[in-house]
Amino acid sequence: MKKYFFIAIGGFSGAISRSFLEGISVTQRGYFPWNTLLINITGSMLLAFFLTLVLDFCFWDKEVRLGLTTGFLGAYTTFATFCRETCNLLSNNHFISAICYLFLSAFSGLFFAYLGFSLANILTVKWQKMRYKKCNI
Repeated sequence: MKKYFFIAIGGFSGAISRSFLEGISVTQRGYFPWNTLLINITGSMLLAFFLTLVLDFCFWDKEVRLGLTTGFLGAYTTFATFCRETCNLLSNNHFISAICYLFLSAFSGLFFAYLGFSLANILTVKWQKMRYKKCNI
């Protein structure tokens, strides 16, 4: 039962964060879904960063991990919005924008996930060195 509480709190927080960020105008020109792209790539980076950090170093409770990953980041990012916006671009005959959105979302999502993974690994190594130095004083 505890895990559902964490998922619910995380989901609520992720949905509120997404709604707030969708309301911010990233660009005034065009019809390209910049906000969703920004939300999804930051979510990809945060998920990879957090899971790498937690699994390699912090070892947080499973319930807390589920609340942050499935709950918060699951509600923050959404594949359904990405698909809907791609269909909107296609139905409005913005074929080039739809194709660019597809490739940009996929490749930037992977790039930022790798960036999050790499940053977490760098932090893990630095923290382990700091902890090792403190233990040997």
